[in-house]
Amino acid sequence: MPVAIPRSRPPLAAVRRWYEDELRWPTTGTEPVELLTGVRFDALDLPADAGLAVLGRVGRTGPVAIDRSGAAGPRMLMLVAAGTAEKLAELLEWLEWGSLGLDLTARGAGDRMPAPSPPPHAPGPYGAGPREAAGWVRPPEPGYEVEAGLPTTGTGAGRGGRGVPLADRQGRAPDLVRLVSAAATECHRARLLRSRGARRQTDRGYGDQPFAFSNASRISAGTRPRSLTL
Repeated sequence: MPVAIPRSRPPLAAVRRWYEDELRWPTTGTEPVELLTGVRFDALDLPADAGLAVLGRVGRTGPVAIDRSGAAGPRMLMLVAAGTAEKLAELLEWLEWGSLGLDLTARGAGDRMPAPSPPPHAPGPYGAGPREAAGWVRPPEPGYEVEAGLPTTGTGAGRGGRGVPLADRQGRAPDLVRLVSAAATECHRARLLRSRGARRQTDRGYGDQPFAFSNASRISAGTRPRSLTL
């Protein structure tokens, strides 16, 4: 009886070397390889379904990975400027999402994330195996300082991304406030849709309009998120 031979997985030493030598990102000495957050970048952590919806709304982001290692289901990890994790709670409060208990967190100093296999454009024997714990949805772009394209706030935010010359990209990146706003909105929407599917709850009087944006939802939540108007 023929035995299926799995595809080769990327050598751990080669994966670690690509992140440390090519991107200058610190990694752990563990197996599988993990990236240390809070040093060169932080990562917004949200459910994969909400993350995919965010990518459909936000044309430009930093690198984005998917983490399949959790028992609760896949998670989307959106790389953002280092220090974001410390500001996230305050930012959600300012956007009037603070009281809802969203499934939206950030990995920052002292945390880590699985290291996806290097993208296809990376030189070396990095073939992806069939059971990779993580993969790149939007991989790091080669040829420039990755941190210059991470979502941030302040002067120049929102002016980075593909097609912008390297000299103009330094210090400019997608706006963090808008990204967090979109992430919070989609996390709330995904939670309500999952709950609605489980309980077959219908928002009567608003037809097919998602419950996330109904008056009943706003009343029960006790807030009308400012993020909906950004």
